[in-house]
Amino acid sequence: MHSRKRLRVLTWHVHGSYLYYLTQTPCDFYLPVKPGRPEGYGARSGPFPWGDNVHEVDAAQVRNLEFDCILFQSKKNYLEDQHELLSEAQRALPKIYLEHDPPREVPTDTRHLVDDPAVLLVHVTHFNRLMWDNNRTPTAVIEHGVLIPPGVAYTGELEKGIVVINGLGKRGRRLGLDVFERVRQEIPLDLVGMGSKELGGLGEIPNPDLPAFTARYRFFFNPIRYTSMGLSVCEALLAGLPVVGLATTEMAVNIQNDVSGYVHTDVDFLIGKMRLLLEDRALANRLSAGAREAARRQFNIERFKQDWLDTLDRVTGPHAAPDRPAAAPLYS
Repeated sequence: MHSRKRLRVLTWHVHGSYLYYLTQTPCDFYLPVKPGRPEGYGARSGPFPWGDNVHEVDAAQVRNLEFDCILFQSKKNYLEDQHELLSEAQRALPKIYLEHDPPREVPTDTRHLVDDPAVLLVHVTHFNRLMWDNNRTPTAVIEHGVLIPPGVAYTGELEKGIVVINGLGKRGRRLGLDVFERVRQEIPLDLVGMGSKELGGLGEIPNPDLPAFTARYRFFFNPIRYTSMGLSVCEALLAGLPVVGLATTEMAVNIQNDVSGYVHTDVDFLIGKMRLLLEDRALANRLSAGAREAARRQFNIERFKQDWLDTLDRVTGPHAAPDRPAAAPLYS
C-alpha cells in the first residue's frame, strides 16, 4: 500500500458520538469553537476521551489555517458556516458532506440540499442513500463503526428491556413514542436518555458508560419508526444485547430474526418475542452471541476507519478530478 499523507480535515461538532468514532481515523481533525460554544461549535466538549489528533481552533482563525478537506455535517455548515469562516481558497478545497439522516419531509421525493458534482455526499446507511434524491452529487456509503470499553459483556441479569433515546417525549411518533408507551404496558422497560425522566425513565447516562449499563438488561428495544441506524443500537449489539425493533430503515437488514434479535412491523409479534426473551434465558444468551458476532462483522471500527481513509484519499488525492471526486458507487 502506498504511504499516505496525514490529512488535515476541518469539520464541526454536530453529533458527538459519531464525531468521536470518526476521529479514531488517523487524520488531524480541526473543530472550530466560538465563545459560549453554540451549536456546532462545541469542539472537544462532552464526555468523550478525545485523542490528541482532535484540535480546537478559534472560529475567527480558521481562514488562516491550512486544510486538505472540508467535511460538512449539517445544513448550517454548508449554507452558512463555510461562507462565514472559510477563505475563498479554502472554499475551493475538496469537500465532503456527511449526511446523518434520511429525508424528513417526503421519504422518496426530497432533493438533497447539496447539488454539486464537485462535492462528495457520504451517507451513513444504504437506506439513506436510497431514499434521498441526491441530485448531481456523487455519493458513497460509510456504515457505522463503534467501540465499547474493554471488558463490557452481556449479562442479561435484569428481566426487562432497555430503550435508549434522547428527547423521546418531544420527538413523538417518528421516534416511536406511541410504540414505546404501548409496549411498556405489557413488557417491563427502562428508558434512558435526555428528557427520559419526563416519561418515567432513568435520565441520561454518559455515552462512555452506556454499554456497561445496558449490558445488564435482557434485551435492547428500539421503537423508532424512521431514522438512521442508531449508534446506540450498534453499541448494544457489540455488547451482546439481543435487539428487538421495527423492521424499518436499516434495521431491517442489520438485525436477523432468531439470530441477533427480532424485527417486524407487527408490534404484537415483537411483544411476543420480548416475553419469550424474558422467559427463556438460554434463548437470550444464544441471541447475545449472534448479536455480538453480527456487530463485529458489520460495525467493525477498523473497517470504518479504513473506509474513511480510503474516501478521504480518493477525494484529496492527485488522481481526483478537479470537478468531481473519484468516489465509489454512484447513483442519484
